[in-house]
Amino acid sequence: MREKIDKSNYLFTNKMLVALILPLIVEQFLAVLVGMADSIMIATVGEAAVSGVSLVDQIMVLFIALFSALATGGAVVAGQYLGMKKEKEACRSSTQLVWFITITALVIMIIIYVGKYLILHVIFGPIDADVRAHANTYLMIVTASIPFIALYNGGAAIFRAQGNSEISMRVSIMMNIINVGGNAILIYGFHCGTEGVAIPTLVSRVAAAVAVIVLLLKPKYQLHIERTFRYRPDGKMIRRILRIGIPNGMENSMFQVGKILVLSLVSSFGTYAITANAVGNVLAMFEILPGMAIGLGMTTVISRCIGAGEQEQVKYYTRKLMVVTYVGIWVFNVLTILALPFILKAYNLSDITASETTKIILFHSISCMTIWPFAFALPNTLRAAGDAQMTMWISIGSMWVFRIGLSFVLGKYVGWGVFGVWVAMVIDWVVRAILMIWRYLSGRWKYKKTI
Repeated sequence: MREKIDKSNYLFTNKMLVALILPLIVEQFLAVLVGMADSIMIATVGEAAVSGVSLVDQIMVLFIALFSALATGGAVVAGQYLGMKKEKEACRSSTQLVWFITITALVIMIIIYVGKYLILHVIFGPIDADVRAHANTYLMIVTASIPFIALYNGGAAIFRAQGNSEISMRVSIMMNIINVGGNAILIYGFHCGTEGVAIPTLVSRVAAAVAVIVLLLKPKYQLHIERTFRYRPDGKMIRRILRIGIPNGMENSMFQVGKILVLSLVSSFGTYAITANAVGNVLAMFEILPGMAIGLGMTTVISRCIGAGEQEQVKYYTRKLMVVTYVGIWVFNVLTILALPFILKAYNLSDITASETTKIILFHSISCMTIWPFAFALPNTLRAAGDAQMTMWISIGSMWVFRIGLSFVLGKYVGWGVFGVWVAMVIDWVVRAILMIWRYLSGRWKYKKTI
């Protein structure tokens, strides 16, 4: 008979986990909902506009993933310090994160403006002239929002690290109201084109960044940042953040680079394929939403356990949160399948585009409900424990060999088109899942140390 474990001294009660994870699900849901609303609204301008915006969004997602990775590095360091009950060092790591992520974002913004021609004419490949025109408009406006979305990501990660995800949820609600409201006013009220989606995105991100930084300056929060305009780099602290942030950033960035390379392949299949892929990506984000939210919560929970030296609690909370992830994934995927006919009707897609999108989403749903949590949720435990380098190598290797390589084989040479790209993606998931499970069961993550 299995011995009953005394959980009275465990760091997180069920109530605390619900308080942490529920706002994260709401926040992620709003982000995906706004993405769907954006694409539906821009669909009134035409499929070329949908394609142009989706192409630029792939570039933006690349950099947002980088900022999220840096933010995760800061959150892991701060969380481990909190687990060690060293609040002063935790606050110092938060300050260093905010400054470093802002400077990095400003540099990236300048690089995008300088490299605009390369993005529009080389990376995007042979796209139609009207698609390129919409992409140019969207890129020029949204690029200005990069420093602000970086600040928001950094600030939100700091609040999550202290278990206060409600703050980031409230700021996200404000940001999304501004975004959707602005879209509706400019597109339906003033009959704007692509700029009607781009301008509210910029304004909403500026507002979110200002709000989250103002809140972080308040000493009443367990984690807060210094009130100063002078940046004094702490090399030791930055290296600790980058020890998690760089591998995680490389993993996320290479993942998005892979998507962009595959996007050039998708572009060669025609506008219908670009649009089907774009709509599929929006719906797929909704399907993995619970996993993304719980993954963020896992970083907070596991980093705190690691800092406290409680490895048995790491195993306990990993099992618990993986079960919750599967339940959430099933609920959201079933809802997506049931609502799919109505969603496709709202997009006003052509018959061939709607048919291809349906095939993509049904395949993605089945794969998501079986494979995704082990491929993408479980690695959060490894990263929070400081084993970010191994997750990076597994992810990058699998992506280049299977996701990218097989996309060209199945999509172009076998002739499956855009659907073949999605099949290659799921094969990549299978390989990742097997290797991540192996790494976790090996227990080698226990010997990694961030602080």
